[in-house]
Amino acid sequence: MCGGKNLPPAGSALSSRLKKGSRKGGLVWAELAHSRVLEILHNPRYAGAFAYGRTRTRKRFDGGTSSSHVPRDQWLLMPGAHAGYISWEEYNDNQRRLKENALALGEERRNGPPREGPALLQGLVICGLCGNRMTVRYHNRRGRLFPDYFCQRAGIEYGKPPCQHVNGEAVDRVLGQLLIEAMTPLALDLALAVQQELETRLDEVDRLRQKQVERTRYEADAAQRRYMLVDPANRLVADVLEAEWNNKLRALAQAQEEYERQRRADQSQLDDGKRAQISALATDFPRLWGDPRTPDRKRKRMVRLLVEDVTLLRGERIQMHVRFKGGATRSLTVVSPPSAPVLQKTKPAVIQQINQLLDDYTEEQIAPILNARGFRSGTGQPFRRSLVFRLRKKYRLVDRFTRLRNAGMLTLMEMAYRLGLCSCTVKSWRDQGLLQAHRYNDKGECLYQLPGPSLPRKGAWKRRSLPIPEVHSNRTEGVQHEA
Repeated sequence: MCGGKNLPPAGSALSSRLKKGSRKGGLVWAELAHSRVLEILHNPRYAGAFAYGRTRTRKRFDGGTSSSHVPRDQWLLMPGAHAGYISWEEYNDNQRRLKENALALGEERRNGPPREGPALLQGLVICGLCGNRMTVRYHNRRGRLFPDYFCQRAGIEYGKPPCQHVNGEAVDRVLGQLLIEAMTPLALDLALAVQQELETRLDEVDRLRQKQVERTRYEADAAQRRYMLVDPANRLVADVLEAEWNNKLRALAQAQEEYERQRRADQSQLDDGKRAQISALATDFPRLWGDPRTPDRKRKRMVRLLVEDVTLLRGERIQMHVRFKGGATRSLTVVSPPSAPVLQKTKPAVIQQINQLLDDYTEEQIAPILNARGFRSGTGQPFRRSLVFRLRKKYRLVDRFTRLRNAGMLTLMEMAYRLGLCSCTVKSWRDQGLLQAHRYNDKGECLYQLPGPSLPRKGAWKRRSLPIPEVHSNRTEGVQHEA
């Protein structure tokens, strides 16, 4: 934290002055925003210091104004001018910490040039719900970076959840296909035909511009004549006519300059060599776009040469509205990619294999069999006993114990009673091959198949005094199992 112990709590209203509009200078109460918090943390006034010259305002050529931040060493700074909410030392510590926490400073925080990430629409995506720019996040999947477009302006400013987030992989793929379709020979030939038609009209447009310059020159000459005919003793009229003459001269100079500029622009016509280069784009662009050696940064630059912005609206499907340079638009519908749980879901063929293998193998024995057959889990990992167990539980497959019981097999105690033997003798006969046993779990516990009539009955008289055990088909209802 940056010394925000004196800041108002979240959800509080904070006063501010309106800087423009019909109520300029008026006091309003607004919800505390992220930008307002940063303003408080950066303002030395809250540390009891007087500061002048933190920003510099300049007038633009269009009549507006622009402001920029001034380095701190150029301020007029007077610490301790009045009582502050925090000390001057704490304020300086906050500034140092804010600078260390910032990933980028100044102009680099804005939508700058294309970077190395694979998101083709970095800085070009507009949220279809609130109209703000969407940012890019990356997630790693199996060693590759995949982009997601997030609208988090409300989250940054007011701590609210994001408007929407859109999977960038599907959007970028559709945009790439759209650009390849747009760069066809027919589209380029049409653009060249339009350019040629415009060139044939340049002479007519040039004549109209010449007439405008001549009209402006005539008005300047008329203003000069009026000024020259005025009585010099009448200074008031002379001053007005002189100012009018100067205005007409400035208008004439601007008209001539504009005419020359437009004429130079019109003279940059396409020759045969340039037309051949433009026609070659129909084959060069798809080849360059699909080349795996083409860096992502160059693909982004190509996108910015063709696309103005893209508006995304996520619903059951992604609505994608592309605005090209020059004003043309295209609206597309993109199928939303499946979510991560769906992508990581185990394939039905694997579940079918597990169901078949449970007839003959335990869960620990099934795992290496699946790996040997080339099957992998939904996340691409090899199978283990625990994963096979979870899949059997999730998909409610019949366990091996129930399958063997349904086939008529007996437990150790049931087989001992049936043969009139003790349990250790049943195990010994199993080890000698006299009894056929089947493992039903990974602890070595078995169920026994009924023997034939030729089986010896060693020590059967010892078992006659034992009570007859109850035989159950469900092991959870009191059936004793082999230890």
